[in-house]
Amino acid sequence: MKLIVVEDDAGISSFITKGFAQAGFVVDAVGTAEEALALFRQNAYETAVVDLTLPGKDGFWLIETIRREGIPTPVLILSARHGIDDKIRGLQKGGDDYMTKPYAFSELLARIQAMVRRASMSNESKPLVLEIGDLRIDLLKREVRRGGTAVELQPKEYSLLELLARNAGNVISKTMILERVWDYHFDPQTNVVDVLVSRLRNKIDKSFDPPMIHTVRGVGYVLKISED
Repeated sequence: MKLIVVEDDAGISSFITKGFAQAGFVVDAVGTAEEALALFRQNAYETAVVDLTLPGKDGFWLIETIRREGIPTPVLILSARHGIDDKIRGLQKGGDDYMTKPYAFSELLARIQAMVRRASMSNESKPLVLEIGDLRIDLLKREVRRGGTAVELQPKEYSLLELLARNAGNVISKTMILERVWDYHFDPQTNVVDVLVSRLRNKIDKSFDPPMIHTVRGVGYVLKISED
Protein backbone atom coordinates (compact mmCIF):
# COMPACT_ATOMS: atom_id res chain seq x y z
CA MET A 1 0.00 0.00 0.00
CA LYS A 2 1.23 3.47 -0.90
CA LEU A 3 1.19 6.31 1.64
CA ILE A 4 2.33 9.93 1.63
CA VAL A 5 3.69 11.76 4.69
CA VAL A 6 3.57 15.57 4.62
CA GLU A 7 5.71 16.81 7.53
CA ASP A 8 8.39 19.53 7.58
CA ASP A 9 10.12 18.31 10.77
CA ALA A 10 12.85 16.01 9.44
CA GLY A 11 13.07 13.96 12.63
CA ILE A 12 9.35 13.30 12.87
CA SER A 13 9.11 12.60 9.14
CA SER A 14 11.96 10.07 9.30
CA PHE A 15 10.45 8.31 12.31
CA ILE A 16 7.01 8.03 10.71
CA THR A 17 8.40 6.98 7.34
CA LYS A 18 10.53 4.19 8.86
CA GLY A 19 7.61 2.98 10.95
CA PHE A 20 5.25 2.71 8.01
CA ALA A 21 7.92 1.15 5.79
CA GLN A 22 8.46 -1.55 8.42
CA ALA A 23 4.68 -2.10 8.44
CA GLY A 24 4.75 -2.81 4.71
CA PHE A 25 3.79 0.57 3.25
CA VAL A 26 5.55 2.21 0.32
CA VAL A 27 6.08 5.76 1.60
CA ASP A 28 6.67 9.12 -0.08
CA ALA A 29 7.70 11.91 2.32
CA VAL A 30 7.73 15.64 1.58
CA GLY A 31 8.04 18.79 3.67
CA THR A 32 5.75 21.28 1.92
CA ALA A 33 2.13 21.39 0.81
CA GLU A 34 3.16 22.37 -2.72
CA GLU A 35 5.41 19.31 -3.09
CA ALA A 36 2.66 17.11 -1.68
CA LEU A 37 0.07 18.45 -4.12
CA ALA A 38 2.34 17.65 -7.06
CA LEU A 39 2.67 14.05 -5.83
CA PHE A 40 -1.06 13.71 -5.17
CA ARG A 41 -1.65 14.67 -8.79
CA GLN A 42 0.85 12.06 -10.03
CA ASN A 43 0.14 9.09 -7.75
CA ALA A 44 -2.78 7.15 -6.30
CA TYR A 45 -2.20 6.91 -2.55
CA GLU A 46 -4.19 4.60 -0.28
CA THR A 47 -3.80 7.08 2.60
CA ALA A 48 -1.96 10.19 3.80
CA VAL A 49 -0.57 11.72 7.00
CA VAL A 50 -0.59 15.52 6.89
CA ASP A 51 0.77 18.10 9.34
CA LEU A 52 -1.06 21.43 9.48
CA THR A 53 1.90 23.75 10.19
CA LEU A 54 4.00 23.71 7.02
CA PRO A 55 6.27 26.31 5.38
CA GLY A 56 4.39 28.28 2.74
CA LYS A 57 0.90 26.88 2.21
CA ASP A 58 -0.42 25.03 5.26
CA GLY A 59 -2.08 21.65 5.68
CA PHE A 60 -5.57 23.14 5.58
CA TRP A 61 -4.83 24.52 2.10
CA LEU A 62 -3.47 21.16 0.92
CA ILE A 63 -6.46 19.16 2.13
CA GLU A 64 -8.96 21.65 0.74
CA THR A 65 -7.15 21.69 -2.61
CA ILE A 66 -7.00 17.92 -3.11
CA ARG A 67 -10.68 17.62 -2.19
CA ARG A 68 -11.59 20.39 -4.64
CA GLU A 69 -9.66 18.50 -7.34
CA GLY A 70 -11.56 15.29 -6.56
CA ILE A 71 -8.65 13.40 -4.99
CA PRO A 72 -10.31 10.96 -2.53
CA THR A 73 -7.23 9.77 -0.59
CA PRO A 74 -8.12 9.34 3.11
CA VAL A 75 -6.18 11.92 5.15
CA LEU A 76 -5.14 11.70 8.79
CA ILE A 77 -4.14 15.08 10.22
CA LEU A 78 -1.19 14.79 12.64
CA SER A 79 -0.65 18.15 14.32
CA ALA A 80 0.61 19.85 17.46
CA ARG A 81 -2.53 22.00 17.38
CA HIS A 82 -4.77 20.79 20.21
CA GLY A 83 -7.60 23.33 19.87
CA ILE A 84 -11.07 22.10 19.10
CA ASP A 85 -11.45 24.80 16.42
CA ASP A 86 -8.44 23.43 14.53
CA LYS A 87 -9.83 19.90 14.75
CA ILE A 88 -13.23 20.98 13.45
CA ARG A 89 -11.67 23.03 10.66
CA GLY A 90 -9.40 20.18 9.61
CA LEU A 91 -12.29 17.73 9.38
CA GLN A 92 -14.50 20.27 7.59
CA LYS A 93 -11.77 20.90 5.00
CA GLY A 94 -11.81 17.18 4.16
CA GLY A 95 -9.64 15.41 6.73
CA ASP A 96 -10.82 11.94 7.78
CA ASP A 97 -9.17 11.72 11.20
CA TYR A 98 -7.18 13.96 13.56
CA MET A 99 -4.36 13.10 15.98
CA THR A 100 -2.36 15.47 18.16
CA LYS A 101 1.36 15.39 18.94
CA PRO A 102 2.91 13.82 20.93
CA TYR A 103 1.50 10.49 19.82
CA ALA A 104 2.14 6.75 19.95
CA PHE A 105 3.10 5.26 16.58
CA SER A 106 1.09 2.13 17.37
CA GLU A 107 -2.07 4.25 17.57
CA LEU A 108 -1.14 6.14 14.40
CA LEU A 109 -0.69 2.85 12.54
CA ALA A 110 -3.97 1.47 13.88
CA ARG A 111 -5.86 4.58 12.80
CA ILE A 112 -4.31 4.51 9.33
CA GLN A 113 -5.24 0.84 8.94
CA ALA A 114 -8.81 1.63 10.02
CA MET A 115 -9.01 4.45 7.44
CA VAL A 116 -7.76 2.14 4.69
CA ARG A 117 -10.29 -0.50 5.73
CA ARG A 118 -13.17 1.99 5.64
CA ALA A 119 -12.07 3.35 2.27
CA SER A 120 -11.83 -0.15 0.84
CA MET A 121 -15.34 -1.02 2.01
CA SER A 122 -16.69 1.97 0.06
CA ASN A 123 -14.48 1.39 -2.98
CA GLU A 124 -14.53 -2.13 -4.36
CA SER A 125 -11.89 -1.20 -6.95
CA LYS A 126 -9.25 -1.25 -4.21
CA PRO A 127 -9.60 -4.59 -2.43
CA LEU A 128 -7.85 -5.42 0.83
CA VAL A 129 -7.12 -8.97 -0.35
CA LEU A 130 -5.29 -9.97 -3.53
CA GLU A 131 -5.83 -13.50 -4.86
CA ILE A 132 -3.91 -14.99 -7.77
CA GLY A 133 -4.48 -18.70 -8.15
CA ASP A 134 -3.93 -20.29 -4.74
CA LEU A 135 -1.89 -17.28 -3.55
CA ARG A 136 -3.75 -15.03 -1.11
CA ILE A 137 -2.38 -11.72 0.22
CA ASP A 138 -4.18 -9.81 2.98
CA LEU A 139 -2.91 -6.26 2.39
CA LEU A 140 -4.05 -4.87 5.74
CA LYS A 141 -2.82 -7.69 7.96
CA ARG A 142 0.20 -8.37 5.70
CA GLU A 143 -0.60 -12.08 5.81
CA VAL A 144 0.35 -14.33 2.91
CA ARG A 145 -0.95 -17.83 2.20
CA ARG A 146 -0.31 -20.23 -0.64
CA GLY A 147 -2.53 -23.26 -0.95
CA GLY A 148 -3.92 -22.40 2.47
CA THR A 149 -0.47 -22.54 4.07
CA ALA A 150 0.83 -19.44 5.86
CA VAL A 151 4.03 -18.00 4.36
CA GLU A 152 6.23 -15.84 6.61
CA LEU A 153 7.92 -13.00 4.74
CA GLN A 154 10.43 -10.35 5.70
CA PRO A 155 9.35 -6.72 5.03
CA LYS A 156 11.15 -6.33 1.70
CA GLU A 157 10.04 -9.78 0.56
CA TYR A 158 6.46 -8.78 1.30
CA SER A 159 6.84 -5.43 -0.49
CA LEU A 160 8.19 -7.18 -3.58
CA LEU A 161 5.39 -9.76 -3.54
CA GLU A 162 2.74 -7.05 -3.17
CA LEU A 163 4.27 -5.12 -6.09
CA LEU A 164 4.26 -8.21 -8.30
CA ALA A 165 0.75 -9.24 -7.21
CA ARG A 166 -0.74 -5.79 -7.85
CA ASN A 167 0.68 -6.05 -11.35
CA ALA A 168 0.01 -9.77 -11.90
CA GLY A 169 0.54 -10.77 -15.50
CA ASN A 170 2.67 -7.71 -16.24
CA VAL A 171 6.45 -7.66 -16.31
CA ILE A 172 8.02 -5.48 -13.59
CA SER A 173 11.50 -4.19 -14.37
CA LYS A 174 14.41 -4.23 -11.94
CA THR A 175 14.41 -0.43 -12.01
CA MET A 176 10.79 -0.31 -10.88
CA ILE A 177 11.53 -2.81 -8.11
CA LEU A 178 14.45 -0.69 -6.91
CA GLU A 179 12.25 2.42 -6.84
CA ARG A 180 9.31 0.78 -5.08
CA VAL A 181 11.04 -1.59 -2.65
CA TRP A 182 14.26 0.32 -1.82
CA ASP A 183 13.30 3.84 -2.95
CA TYR A 184 16.41 3.90 -5.16
CA HIS A 185 16.03 6.23 -8.13
CA PHE A 186 19.21 4.93 -9.73
CA ASP A 187 20.84 1.60 -10.53
CA PRO A 188 23.32 0.78 -7.73
CA GLN A 189 24.96 -1.85 -9.97
CA THR A 190 24.34 -4.62 -7.48
CA ASN A 191 22.37 -7.85 -7.55
CA VAL A 192 20.08 -6.90 -4.66
CA VAL A 193 16.97 -7.43 -6.79
CA ASP A 194 18.07 -10.88 -7.94
CA VAL A 195 18.89 -11.90 -4.38
CA LEU A 196 15.51 -10.71 -3.10
CA VAL A 197 13.63 -12.46 -5.91
CA SER A 198 15.52 -15.67 -5.14
CA ARG A 199 14.57 -15.44 -1.45
CA LEU A 200 10.93 -14.81 -2.33
CA ARG A 201 10.86 -17.73 -4.75
CA ASN A 202 12.17 -20.05 -2.04
CA LYS A 203 9.15 -19.16 0.08
CA ILE A 204 6.42 -18.76 -2.53
CA ASP A 205 7.34 -21.34 -5.18
CA LYS A 206 9.75 -23.92 -3.76
CA SER A 207 7.19 -26.05 -1.89
CA PHE A 208 4.26 -25.34 -4.21
CA ASP A 209 3.19 -26.06 -7.76
CA PRO A 210 3.06 -24.51 -10.27
CA PRO A 211 5.74 -21.81 -9.90
CA MET A 212 4.33 -18.29 -10.04
CA ILE A 213 7.36 -15.95 -10.14
CA HIS A 214 8.93 -15.96 -13.59
CA THR A 215 11.99 -14.24 -15.03
CA VAL A 216 11.69 -12.41 -18.34
CA ARG A 217 15.31 -12.36 -19.33
CA GLY A 218 16.70 -8.88 -19.89
CA VAL A 219 13.45 -7.25 -18.80
CA GLY A 220 12.38 -8.16 -15.28
CA TYR A 221 9.96 -10.41 -13.40
CA VAL A 222 6.30 -11.32 -13.60
CA LEU A 223 3.87 -13.03 -11.23
CA LYS A 224 1.44 -15.33 -13.00
CA ILE A 225 -0.02 -18.79 -12.59
CA SER A 226 1.85 -20.40 -15.46
CA GLU A 227 4.25 -19.59 -18.27
CA ASP A 228 1.69 -20.47 -20.91
